[in-house]
Amino acid sequence: MIDEQTDKSRSSFWKELPILLGVAILVAVLVRAFVLQTFFIPSPSMENTLKIDDRVLVNKLVYDFRSPHRGEVVVFKAPTEWSGNPDGEDFIKRVIGVGGDHVVCCDADRLVINGKPLTEPYVYSADGVQDKPADQDFDITVPKGRLWVMGDHRSASGDSLEHWQQSGQNIDSATIPEDQVVGRAFTVFWPLNRATWLTVPKQFDGVPNP
Repeated sequence: MIDEQTDKSRSSFWKELPILLGVAILVAVLVRAFVLQTFFIPSPSMENTLKIDDRVLVNKLVYDFRSPHRGEVVVFKAPTEWSGNPDGEDFIKRVIGVGGDHVVCCDADRLVINGKPLTEPYVYSADGVQDKPADQDFDITVPKGRLWVMGDHRSASGDSLEHWQQSGQNIDSATIPEDQVVGRAFTVFWPLNRATWLTVPKQFDGVPNP
């Protein structure tokens, strides 16, 4: 009697296994499509916050409920003129200004957002020398529904400032539409010795709204 029940249990398991695998795959696909996705870092533009070949986890759901905030690290679909790829390409940068923000460079080597100088400890440094916040002065106002984004490695980042310069100071060419943001990168999970949370630096707390 026990052997017969065991045989039935084994038979039932093998019959149900394809269904369980199918459900697991479906859940994984749905999570990747709508909730979480992993991205690897292909360039030095966000050093030393993110290094080449780091893996980050991106929350794809958060911006369905609110707009991106200053200081967050976001993944977005880059405009063709940014990437040169008509099929689209994902970029990762830090949000410096949101819609309506007045961003100016510079005050004593600091960006100024809505009149508030911003100290940026995350900006790339090597051998004790930190990148300048920008390689030239600028004075812009971010259009509503768009974002001014910059890499932490300012001297090696194709970002809003570079495209503002290249476009002849066209603010639309230099900024990213909010609806092109894929999600917020919130943690480095690989390699393990670099695992960390990507929190918003406290320096952004004192930036006033426009």
